Amino acid sequence: MRIETRARARALQAVYAWDLRGAPDLDRVATTIWDDLAIAPEERRLAGLLVRELMQHGQEIDRDLAEVTTNWRLERLGVIERSVLRVAAAELHRGETPARVVIQEGIRLAERYGSEQSARFVNGVLDALARRMGRL
Repeated sequence: MRIETRARARALQAVYAWDLRGAPDLDRVATTIWDDLAIAPEERRLAGLLVRELMQHGQEIDRDLAEVTTNWRLERLGVIERSVLRVAAAELHRGETPARVVIQEGIRLAERYGSEQSARFVNGVLDALARRMGRL
C-alpha cells in the first residue's frame, strides 16, 4: 500500500475518533492515536497535512459538504461516511492531489471501513463536491 493511501487512513482514524469523542482538539486526538500506533514520521506528516487542513477550514468544508448532500444533514450521516467525506474534502480543498485520485481514495476508505453502500454514497458526494469546486 502506498504511503499516501496509508496516510489517508491514518487521517481517517483521527477524524473518526475525534468525531466520536466530541473532543474539541482534533490535533491532540490525532497525536495521541498516532503515538499509540507508532506511526512512521512520513506517514504522520502526510496525515497531518489533511488533519491541519480540516482544523483550519473545518467549518467551510462542512458547509461545502452540506451543500452537496442536499437530502442529508451532515450530522445525520454515519460517522464513517462523515469522516471519510471530511478527510477527502480537506484534500480537495488543499488542491494538490488530482480530484479523481481523491475521489477514488475516498471510495476505497468507505469500502474498507464502511460498506459498499457507503462507498457509492461517498462517490456521489465527492464527485458533486469536486464539480462544485471546479476540480472536475
